[in-house]
Formats: sequence, structure tokens, C-alpha cells
Amino acid sequence: MSKINNINRRKFLEIFTGCSCGLAVSSCSTAPITDRKQLKLIPEYQLNAQAAQIYENVKSKTKLSDDEKQLTEIKDIGFRIEEAVSAYFYSKDLRDPTSNFQWEYILIDNDKIKNAWCMPGGKIAVYTGILEITKNKDGLAAVMGHEIAHAVAKHSIERASRALVFNVGTALADILTGGAISNSRRTGVDVPGMLRHFGIDNPFGRKQETEADYLGLIFASLAGFDIRESVKIWERMKVSKKGKEPPEWMSTHPSSTKRIQSLTAWIPEIIIEYPPIKKLS
Repeated sequence: MSKINNINRRKFLEIFTGCSCGLAVSSCSTAPITDRKQLKLIPEYQLNAQAAQIYENVKSKTKLSDDEKQLTEIKDIGFRIEEAVSAYFYSKDLRDPTSNFQWEYILIDNDKIKNAWCMPGGKIAVYTGILEITKNKDGLAAVMGHEIAHAVAKHSIERASRALVFNVGTALADILTGGAISNSRRTGVDVPGMLRHFGIDNPFGRKQETEADYLGLIFASLAGFDIRESVKIWERMKVSKKGKEPPEWMSTHPSSTKRIQSLTAWIPEIIIEYPPIKKLS
């Protein structure tokens, strides 16, 4: 029986390795501007469609702000960044990564949440709580530029693809070890889960957040906003957290201090290399 199992495992490994290598090679690409190598195994249209459905659910079940003036400002900022991103890639004769986006903006009435997000396909939400941190149009543009950068760089696709590879790899390892991983989970010690969380997801999340910080500055600068305000945002955010940030290794985000340092170092270069760009028209 063990001999048969060994043969089956070996055969499975050969098939899996051949298929996964071919898939990985054909699905490798690079992030825009930074040229960081990425793995994309999930079709973009699939995530965009799922995001659109979730976004509609958020709109129907979440209290939206009736502050039309603030929402108009958010849309105006977003439109400027939209145009700047498209114009930049057009000027470089590159494919516009937002060409299939269906942009949309909502303002969620929640003063306790200091956040904003952008789903795949350009579905954006801003919480009223972040407005006390952004303070002004340039600050809000820095936050929105960061969130839009996540969608432009296809970070959700990348995360989903890496999760797929990890899950398949874990299943393979479980087979090859005779169920050792499944047995460890039943004892209450999820070794693969801990490895993924602290050793893979968190460091990778920080890498994506840092990339979004960098690209967000570029997009806001191209759109004509004062990106120096981004440093002030994180200074205010640091104060608002009252020293309660978790150690960086336990988080998917860089610390406020680290972000302030990085932004401060990038800003002079970005202002020079990515000045406001002319519109496509």
C-alpha cells in the first residue's frame, strides 16, 4: 500500500509541478511604473465583476452621507486622478490599466472609521471619519491616490493568485506528508496558517501598501495636487492612533513612522519626475 501511495504522490507531484510552472510562467507580469514582478492567475474581469456586486451590496446596506458638497469634491478629485492616470500611460504609449474600469464613488457616513478603499474596477468608498485626517483637498487626493493605486497595480488579483498557489501548495504538502498538516490543525496548532499570516501575508501586504504609497504620490502629483500634504496626513494619523499601533511584523501595513520616512524621501523626486500632466483632450 505504501509503495502505491508513494507512486501516486510522485505522479501527482510531476503533474502538479508541470501544470503550475506553465501557468505561472504564462501569468507573470509587472506592476505599472515600479516594474515589480507579479503573479496573476485570476482573470481581472472575474474580480471586477465580483467587486461590482459587493459594491452594490455596500451601497444598499451602509449608511451613505447626504453631504453632496463633500461627495462632489471626492468625485472631482477622483476624476482628476482618473484622467491623469490615463493620460500618463497614453503619453508613454503603454496600455492603460484602468481602460476597463467603471469608476464610481460613495461617501459612507461613519465618523469612527478613518479609512477609504478602492475595489478592483474602480469602485471607491471614502468614510467621513478620514476627513478629519485629510483636512483639505490635497490631503484627500493623497489618500484617494493611494487607494486608486491598489486597483491600478491589480493588487487584489495578485493577492488572490498568491492565495490560490499557497492553498494548492499546502494541499500538495499535506498529501506528500501523509496528512501531517491536517493532523496538526486538528490538534489546534495551525502551522501553515501561522506561516502564511506572519511569514507571507503580512510582509507581502506591507510591500503592496508601500507600492501603493509610492504610486499614489505619483498619481496625485500627475493630477496636480500638492503631494507634500501626504506627510502631514500620516503625522495626524499617528497622533490619532495614540501609540496603539501593533508591531510592524504583526501588521499588513507599514508603521506610520515608516510611512512618513518613505514619503518624505520620495516626494522631491516625484515632484520633479512626475509633474502635472496635460489631459488627453
